[in-house]
Amino acid sequence: MKPIDLARLFLLAALWGGSYLFIRVAAPVLGIFLTMSLRVLLAASALSLYGAFIQQLPNFRKRWRAYLLLGLLNNVIPFILIAVAVVNLNASIAATLNATTPLFTAIVAALWIKEPLNWQKVVGLLLGISGVAILVGWSPLLLSPSVILGGIFALVAAFSYGIAAVYARRTFLNNKPTDTATGQLIGSSVLLLPALLISAPSTIPSAAIILAVVALALACTSLAYLLYFQLISSAGATRAATVTFLIPAFSILFGKVFLAEPINSGLIIGLIMILLSVWLVTASKS
Repeated sequence: MKPIDLARLFLLAALWGGSYLFIRVAAPVLGIFLTMSLRVLLAASALSLYGAFIQQLPNFRKRWRAYLLLGLLNNVIPFILIAVAVVNLNASIAATLNATTPLFTAIVAALWIKEPLNWQKVVGLLLGISGVAILVGWSPLLLSPSVILGGIFALVAAFSYGIAAVYARRTFLNNKPTDTATGQLIGSSVLLLPALLISAPSTIPSAAIILAVVALALACTSLAYLLYFQLISSAGATRAATVTFLIPAFSILFGKVFLAEPINSGLIIGLIMILLSVWLVTASKS
């Protein structure tokens, strides 16, 4: 990669890794639905303003059904489930479990568009399953119904991301990346608007909570999407996908430094196995 692309890659990983930290701060106070509603609404507004500035806005009137469905699969469902996972687990474990997204993408692609599963992908999937089992069963948190539920929600969120990735590949192949990003966030905002209206807080949150939501929306969503699509355009989709390997590392670092989250050998071993499984799947040539 060029130096500018490496800078984009690490900044993107830091932003997406930090999103789990901001969710952990804001969601227990504001509630999951309000936090996620504000995230997509502010992010959609920011990207719409950017699109208007560069005179590049999505044709939402013509493709509103597709944008709503992509927003549901790529934002609404996974954002809410990840927030539940973060609240019940912690930021680092939720981020590590969500790193299984490429594994679920491979499964969905095999079932939906008949993309072949070769031996390398199968080994990667089996290794990923083992890594998840070690991470959840040998985590620094006491194994409880809420921890198990949080783990399931994080994996279902990754599965939703996988469906969204294949759907976007089929539906928005010739779309401009910024159009797709803005369109899906507008669709997500429409879907989550009722939740925003019924879950408005009765008192004004603290400055720390407000800053966490603003950072989550503007930095970890709007700016992150722009960086991601710039990286795809400059370095290619395969190299851009390597951000998956860096996100859990930043999330674990931020969780330890800012939230004093515990780290044990189960977390590290599970992380290594999951990332190795992702490498096997994404490095496969078929």
